[in-house]
Amino acid sequence: MPSVPLSPRYRAEALTRLRTREVDVLVIGGGVTGAGIALDAAARGLSVGLVEARDFAAGTSSRSSKLIHGGLRYLEQLDFKLVREALRERGLLLTKLAPHLVRPVKFLVPLKHRVWERGYIGAGVMLYDTLGGARALPRHRHLSRRRAFSVAPGLSPDALIGAIQYYDAQVDDARHTMMIARTAAELGASVLTRTRMTALLRSGSRVTGAVVRDLESDVDFEVRARVVVAATGVWSDDVCAAAGIPAPFTVRASKGIHLVVPREKIDLDTGLILRTEKSVLFVIPWDRHWIVGTTDTPWDLSRDHPAASRADVDYVLDHVNSVLRKPLTHADIEGVYAGLRPLLAAKAASTTKLSREHAVANPVPGLVMIAGGKYTTYRVMASDAVDVAATNLSGDVKPSPTAQLPILGADGYHSLWRSRHDVARRSGLSLDYVEHLLQRYGTAIHDLLWLIDDQPDLGKPITGAEEYLKAEAVYAVTHEGALHLEDVLTRRTRISIEQRDRGVTAAAEVADLIAPLLDWDEAKKQHELDSYLSRVHAERSAQEQPDDVTANATRLSFVTV
Repeated sequence: MPSVPLSPRYRAEALTRLRTREVDVLVIGGGVTGAGIALDAAARGLSVGLVEARDFAAGTSSRSSKLIHGGLRYLEQLDFKLVREALRERGLLLTKLAPHLVRPVKFLVPLKHRVWERGYIGAGVMLYDTLGGARALPRHRHLSRRRAFSVAPGLSPDALIGAIQYYDAQVDDARHTMMIARTAAELGASVLTRTRMTALLRSGSRVTGAVVRDLESDVDFEVRARVVVAATGVWSDDVCAAAGIPAPFTVRASKGIHLVVPREKIDLDTGLILRTEKSVLFVIPWDRHWIVGTTDTPWDLSRDHPAASRADVDYVLDHVNSVLRKPLTHADIEGVYAGLRPLLAAKAASTTKLSREHAVANPVPGLVMIAGGKYTTYRVMASDAVDVAATNLSGDVKPSPTAQLPILGADGYHSLWRSRHDVARRSGLSLDYVEHLLQRYGTAIHDLLWLIDDQPDLGKPITGAEEYLKAEAVYAVTHEGALHLEDVLTRRTRISIEQRDRGVTAAAEVADLIAPLLDWDEAKKQHELDSYLSRVHAERSAQEQPDDVTANATRLSFVTV
């Protein structure tokens, strides 16, 4: 079945639908949980609308460690239920739901103590391999010191006396979230970005919808809904304020930052996981790069634009350099990104001890709220939220089918991957580009190939971001709901964190490609360019500030779209 393109025309039609028709479920929030709720509800046969103030995954869901994992460290906290649930979801994503976007990744656990540590960690990793049902990944293996250095020659001589290597999985979180939203649209959901909920509608004690502002036209309109589901993460208190009710739970924001460095700067043939005094530090392979992070610190400043400070960057560098033979420097850093984890507040001394388990509340009739959780278990969170929403609807609502519902691009992916050499030969693209497209679009690669066949110039690389083709920038607008230059450079692609200049060189060419599709005149195109360059400057300047307060002030001193 041809995919439903999230084009400008789709957006206009979806706006009309939400203005004129009551929906069963209105979802507020376009992160992975909100997109998952829209998909779950639509898959159950309910009519669905979704409104997101910025872009799909613009908040937490594009700024994670990009791992699909059970949370090995939660075993130490004896949180077996959470780990089992997450590992089951990891298996579904790898094999059925999103094999084009989720793939295996190896991690090395360095051992520093003889005998007891190997037994202790080895027992935990063995349990990790067996929880959650059928194994989707190879089992762990124990490595001697010599064998460990053969796969990790970049580690310093005193970094380990041996190691354990195990498997987890990784994902491009922003693309995965957007693909979930597109799948919901295929099932009839009206999904909209740049639409902000400004108030909730009430009839007596019952919530009956929301007032929404279309930020592209600055026009307010009402959306009538039988139940509103808020999946707003660290913005949960805003929904409670709009409803005029006490918060059913408290969500605390914890900031995590990540560094992106070139692959050649760390001589490893495996990912790496290190224990720190607060949490864990990952070194994660990311195509031609490494992602290194993260931090875990309380944050009560701007939730829209969390800023990484010099202290954050130094913290990550200091910890990873403690085990590297050749230390990383600030000059090695290609990109930095910061995100906020929505943690359920509990009686704990710091955010690092708060559980990742989620909570669903139905504080007043017609309003459901969900918060907490972790990216890997988004589908379970979505199912739980719709189950509660269903109690606000008259009539029976069927159970969630999403454990058996591949997202867009997944169905037929394995077969297409096996024939990728034929695809390369027929398309005239190099095998590297075909593999790149398959691992970003899955079977939707055909949409890209048709674009290139119709306009051969779109098969050329983007200047300043040669890992990406021009067709990808065009497709981001015609099919993936991108409305601004930042959407393309930051979330549809990862140019903004993968290029040393943060995408500044690529920005002009990408703007030229998408301007006609979005009806931009020269003034609008220049505004988009100026806005993006301002954002890059703001983030770089913030990263030179000594602490959170000064970094936040610096980041907010530059206005972006």
